[in-house]
Amino acid sequence: MKLINKSHVAKKMPVRLAVNTICKGLFFLATLIGLIVLAILFYRIFTQGIGHLNGDFLQNFASRKPEEAGIKAALIGSIWLMAVVAPVSLMLGVGTAIYLEEYARKNWITTFIKVNISNLAGVPSIVFGLLGLTVFVRALALDRSVLAAGLTMSLLVLPVIIVASQEAIRAVPRDLREASFGMGATKWQTIRKVVLPAAIPGILTGGILALSRAIGETAPLVVVGIPLFIAFLPQTVLDTFTVLPMQIYNWTSRPQEEFQQVAAAGIIVLLILLIFMNSIAVLIRNKFQKRY
Repeated sequence: MKLINKSHVAKKMPVRLAVNTICKGLFFLATLIGLIVLAILFYRIFTQGIGHLNGDFLQNFASRKPEEAGIKAALIGSIWLMAVVAPVSLMLGVGTAIYLEEYARKNWITTFIKVNISNLAGVPSIVFGLLGLTVFVRALALDRSVLAAGLTMSLLVLPVIIVASQEAIRAVPRDLREASFGMGATKWQTIRKVVLPAAIPGILTGGILALSRAIGETAPLVVVGIPLFIAFLPQTVLDTFTVLPMQIYNWTSRPQEEFQQVAAAGIIVLLILLIFMNSIAVLIRNKFQKRY
C-alpha cells in the first residue's frame, strides 16, 4: 500500500517552494521596513539633539531660552512617578494574578472578571486620565501631585501587568506544584517558593513593558493637569511636578527651531531611561532563567 504519491508530491513541490519563498520575502520586507523607519527616526533624533545633550542640559531647569533650557525637573519628576507607579502596580497586579490563578474558584464570576481585565488593557489612556481626575485629584483632593499622577498611571498599566502575570503563573508546570505539595508545603509556601520564582521572568517582562508605557504616556497626565513648565523639584509625593513626555511636548509646541532640537535631546534622555529599565529587567530575568 502506497502512503505517499511521489508523482503528486513532485507536481506540488515547485508551487509550495514558490509560496514559501514569497512568504519569506514578504516577512523579510515587513521587518526591513520597520527597521528602516526606526533607523531614520533614531538618525533624525540623534542628529538634532546630540548637540544639546550635555551636563548643563541635565542640571538646568526648563527655560524660555532654548540655550538655557534643561530637563532636570522633568527627569527627577519621571523618577518620582516611577517610584509610585512601580510598587503600586506590581504589587496589586501580581497579587491579583495570584488570587485569580491560584485561589479563585473556576466559575463564571472568575471568568467574567478575567475577561473584563483583558478588555481594560485596550481602553484608551485618556479614559484612565478622566478616572484619575475624578477620583484622585478631586474626590481625594490630591491635586496635581506625584501621588495623584502615580495612582492614575498605575490604573493604566494594571490590566497589562495582571494579564502578563496570569500567563506567567499559568505557564509554570503543574508537576512543580504537585511536587511541592507532596513534600508537605502549604499553598502559600508553594506559591512563594516554587510558582513565583519560576514565573518571575514572564512577570518582569510584562511589568517592565507596562512601566515603559507609563513613563512615556502623556494623555492621562494632561487630563490630570500636570504642568508643562516648573522650575523646582518635588520634595514629597504630594508636591506638584512634571515629567519627560510633558516637557518634550512643551518644547515641540514652541515655534522656535532651537526648541525642536532641545526636544530631540529630551527624547534621547527618555530613550536612555527606557533602555536602562529594560536592561535591569533582562538581567533579573536571565538570573532566574538559569535557576528554572
